[in-house]
Amino acid sequence: MTDVALRPFREDDLPVLDRFANDPAVLGVHQWTGFTDPRVRRRRWAEDGYLGPNDTALAVTADDVVAGMASWEAADRGGPAGGCFEIGLTLLPEHRGRGLGLTAHRLLVAHLFSVTRAHRLEAFTDGGNAAEQKTLERAGFHREGVMREVTWRDGGWRDEVVYALFRPSGAA
Repeated sequence: MTDVALRPFREDDLPVLDRFANDPAVLGVHQWTGFTDPRVRRRRWAEDGYLGPNDTALAVTADDVVAGMASWEAADRGGPAGGCFEIGLTLLPEHRGRGLGLTAHRLLVAHLFSVTRAHRLEAFTDGGNAAEQKTLERAGFHREGVMREVTWRDGGWRDEVVYALFRPSGAA
């Protein structure tokens, strides 16, 4: 049984953060939009450790080894500040297909509902990413709809599927 956890990124994790910027396999066909400057991630880590007031990223670990990244950012939709967050989760290729993503999504949801006042969590995924859609549904998210041709990638416009999860009734 693999122990999956979320924790802040540490300095010794910087090579993993670099992979998100310069290894197309890390983000995969559903998220890769091209090479980016890896120094941007290192500067962000040096600035606030990826623990910001409006957006945060945590390391997803499997048996204390960084297996990916979980993130959230404020996505207030007209309600009070902090009422809605857009979440994201990416596993490194060598950690996919083992159920870690479902566990990490559940940990992220539990974390956000316990330490924020979020009422709504939302996730967007590529229309062709059936694995992520299944994972979100298994984590309790509900499919709300499809945003047609909203993302440009691989030389064409791509659909995004919108998912949401609401704070359980009676939860603080």
